[in-house]
Amino acid sequence: MEGGGGIPLETLTEESQSRHVLPASFEAKSLQKSNWGFFLTGLVGGTLVAVYAVATPFITPALRKVCLPFVPATTKQIENVVKMLQCRRGSLVDIGSGDGRIVIAAAKEGFTAVGYELNPWLVWYSRYRAWREGVHGSAKFYISDLWKMLQLEKKLELELADDARVIACRFPFPHWTPDHVTGEGIDTVWAYDASTFRGREKRPTSMHFQPPIQT
Repeated sequence: MEGGGGIPLETLTEESQSRHVLPASFEAKSLQKSNWGFFLTGLVGGTLVAVYAVATPFITPALRKVCLPFVPATTKQIENVVKMLQCRRGSLVDIGSGDGRIVIAAAKEGFTAVGYELNPWLVWYSRYRAWREGVHGSAKFYISDLWKMLQLEKKLELELADDARVIACRFPFPHWTPDHVTGEGIDTVWAYDASTFRGREKRPTSMHFQPPIQT
């Protein structure tokens, strides 16, 4: 059968259908691009989830009303703490021990060192570092909330031995006069002898106090 212009109807039908049929190679390329899009989206999404899972335990303390995020101690700060411990032996307690580097440094100097830290991920990491550094026998770490220790100065005054030394990093104690100060800026370290803030005769146990910023 022919149309008005003399062209067979079958020919017109075939041409019309051919215009709507996409080449197989084009469909394959489109499918490949779609698959790559899904892959990249999944990869980015998975990476973000992984970063969130790793970072959240370290950043969460920053959401607390009175706690700042974890900031590791600098190499100079650790040197200053060790300097304040010279000629002393015995035990050391680090309140807010962070990733354990100060406790581990003290253990290497011969101290029996203990770290208390709120963040369980940092405690587990500290234990791993102590094992890796070969001082896990003399460096112990426990999960504890510093902010439940109300009136910390008073607590230390009542419970520390007379020969104890309290070392503060980055922030000094508000009501005590330090016996020694070393370092500058964020590496400043203050040392307080219990015999001094109690008004008693000095006699050499050491405690390292890391305030809100846990190192």
